[in-house]
Formats: sequence, C-alpha cells, structure tokens
Amino acid sequence: MLLIKNKRASFDYEIHEKIIAGIELTGPEVKSLRLKMASLTGSYVQIIGGVPILLNAQITPYKFARAGDDPKRTRRLLLHRREIYRLQEAVASKHYTLIPLAIITQGTHLKLEVGLAKGRQKYEKRAHLRQKEWEREQNALQIR
Repeated sequence: MLLIKNKRASFDYEIHEKIIAGIELTGPEVKSLRLKMASLTGSYVQIIGGVPILLNAQITPYKFARAGDDPKRTRRLLLHRREIYRLQEAVASKHYTLIPLAIITQGTHLKLEVGLAKGRQKYEKRAHLRQKEWEREQNALQIR
C-alpha cells in the first residue's frame, strides 16, 4: 500500500528501473510514516562506502515521542550486496541517479521504492507534458 509518493520524481527524471529497499528507522519515525507525515521531495540516495543511504528525506517528528530527533537525518537502506554493486556500477559508469519514488508497506514492514533514473532536460519535460496532455485528450474522446 502506498503511503508517501515523490510526485516530482517522475517529472524531473526518466525512470528506467524500480527497486524496493528496506529502511532503517526508529520507532517514532515508523509512527510518523504510518500517519503520512513525511516528504520525499528533494531527497536522493547515495552509495557511500558500499552502503546505500537516503539523504534529505523529511520525516516529521511524532508528536508524542521524545524531543531531539532530526527530521532530515540520514537513513540506511537495506539491500542485497549484489544489488548494491549493480546500482553502484550503473551510477558510476552509465551516469544514472538513485531517486526515492515512494514509501510503501509490505505486510507490516515499511519499504522505500528507489528508481534508477536519468535526469530530463527542460525541453524533454515540456515534451513529456505535451504527451501526457495528448493522451488525456484521447482518453476523454474515447469515453464519449
């Protein structure tokens, strides 16, 4: 089930592949995420020393938890070693970027959907908007 979505990611980036990773969270962060008190806008994933890390993701502190938690702290992602190496190679050699797309639930666990993406230029964004608008108009005509 989708909890939080990074709406800006699909506009700014062309997503080539989606990977689901676990997130290392504290208890109050889990409660905040279940209440949908978070934002992935402007966040990104980096692989530092062979460890994938989620940076700049805002998780609003749970109001009944102790004070002092940093809402934008770095969070470690949980992936298999082979996946980490493959992603690290794609980022280094093929100039891809790792973008968080959504926070979802799988059973009782919270997972992060990460996209292997390339950035879009301004003209590509305009073309993408035109294409989406054209498809919307075609669907409206078919319904009538």
